[in-house]
Amino acid sequence: MDHQQKAGVLLFVGSVQFVVGMVVAEALYPGYSVSLNYISDLGVGPTAAIFNSSVFLLGLMTTGSAYFIHRRFRSNVFTVLIALAGIGAVGVGVFPGTTGLPHFVATATAFLFGGLSAIVAYRLVKEPLNYLSVILGAFSLLALVLLPSQVLLGLGKGGMERMIVYPTLVWQTAFGGYLMSGSDSPPS
Repeated sequence: MDHQQKAGVLLFVGSVQFVVGMVVAEALYPGYSVSLNYISDLGVGPTAAIFNSSVFLLGLMTTGSAYFIHRRFRSNVFTVLIALAGIGAVGVGVFPGTTGLPHFVATATAFLFGGLSAIVAYRLVKEPLNYLSVILGAFSLLALVLLPSQVLLGLGKGGMERMIVYPTLVWQTAFGGYLMSGSDSPPS
């Protein structure tokens, strides 16, 4: 397995295990609402062990992928962006919502740099994933602006937060699959 494929495995497994962990935590948390509750509420209640370990693992695997991504693509900008997104996710796992400012900084870091990573990946992948990466990253960043502005589009705070997170997770899963396939990226 080459550097590109190793990065792909880390990104794919990290994002998929987090999605599964989040769904399990949502199902097990009594009275939890995807519309009314923030995602990080899963990290302070009866599902804290599931959620916090899953988001920590997501961050660790994303950060680890940055090493292999840099070895393959030599893109300092992309490497730093994806590493920061991963570090932010690690921070979410270490600093649950009850910790205040550390949690806010961690989530803001994961959200911002996750969306930016998807956009900058445009240069590293072929069509149509390059266009989809930009769309998913832009969608995530737009939702990141709307949530604190209280423009929730009828989704509730939890639903709007998911509009930040889901596009990034979809992108990370797709990008990981792309890298695992051994495609001869970057495009010429």
